[in-house]
Amino acid sequence: MQSATKFIGLDVSKEKISVAIADAGRDLPRYYGAIPHTAAALRKLIKELGPASTLSFCYEAGPTGYETYRWIESMGASCTVIAPSLMPKRPGDHIKNDRRDAEQLARLFRAGELTPVYVPAREDEALRELVRTREAAKEDAHRARQRVLKFLLRHQIHPPVTVKRRWTKKYRIWLTQLTFEHDAMQIAFTEMLHALEEIEQRMGRIEKALLDQATVGAKASIIQVLQSLRGVALITAITIAAEIGSFARFRSPVQLMAYLGLVPREHSSGLSTRRGSMTKAGNSHLRRALVESAWSYRHRPAVKGDLAERLKGLPADVQLLSWKAQERLHKKYRHLVFGKNKHKNVAIGAVARELTGFIWAVARTVEKPNTN
Repeated sequence: MQSATKFIGLDVSKEKISVAIADAGRDLPRYYGAIPHTAAALRKLIKELGPASTLSFCYEAGPTGYETYRWIESMGASCTVIAPSLMPKRPGDHIKNDRRDAEQLARLFRAGELTPVYVPAREDEALRELVRTREAAKEDAHRARQRVLKFLLRHQIHPPVTVKRRWTKKYRIWLTQLTFEHDAMQIAFTEMLHALEEIEQRMGRIEKALLDQATVGAKASIIQVLQSLRGVALITAITIAAEIGSFARFRSPVQLMAYLGLVPREHSSGLSTRRGSMTKAGNSHLRRALVESAWSYRHRPAVKGDLAERLKGLPADVQLLSWKAQERLHKKYRHLVFGKNKHKNVAIGAVARELTGFIWAVARTVEKPNTN
């Protein structure tokens, strides 16, 4: 970017791209116009503004993904994807349109005021799509179960006393045996059960594909060592590997904690220092998975069951980190809940933050951090 003579802001939408150009120096950006959102239109733009090596493009991360970035990079120009939530904003600016957004991007990009986001490799993005597809299917299954339960509640239908818990094998058999007086109601209920069954079959196919990726995929080694930690089984390990992509981009565990939004908010001035709840910035998919994993550490340290199986064959240093994590995080939880009388949810947030540090340390045994 230092050798660029033109800094180009792109306001990218589904159909078109608004383009603004800021030349090196202090002149105001000029609006170029709107072009179609296609590789051919970008190639023509680069040819007109080039040479490509002197052009540096930027656009905000959004629903159009990273293909625009890859197109521009493949054409020899530089491109940066910007974090929208960290864009500087003027309090008095109440006019927003594509032209202004493109000009603002070009001006701030030239000034070095924009924060880039990490662009995953294609194979990492593919694994991430599979993980998020499973997450969406899981949400669909929850909604489908709720529809069945609400149907039963509306008609005051309750399981027999012999059925202790919902969604067990016995509970499902009872559901399939229900009959109704009116054909319309019978059809409606049967379709609800079929919809749930279809979603669960889809989840089964997705989880089988995830298991294959964990065994022979590019991230197999990292997924294996991540499972050494308590509360981090196969799906969580795959989620971590897919969402982070490369651990090498984090020089320290603190950077990873901040990326996940697990660090506390701070408002300090002079002699006053105030820290509040988690920032919850960054990757919400991964933060949710780590908070769920953190609940495992409320139990006393132990190596048994599935965890013992996952630890078999792993290096000694990885097994040692796993045990240290259990001791430290269990102690942390008890200290906050019983020592400082903190709410359990607050304690789990703190445990999830420190668990992130152990995840970083375990991943280092496979993938070395970037020292640049």
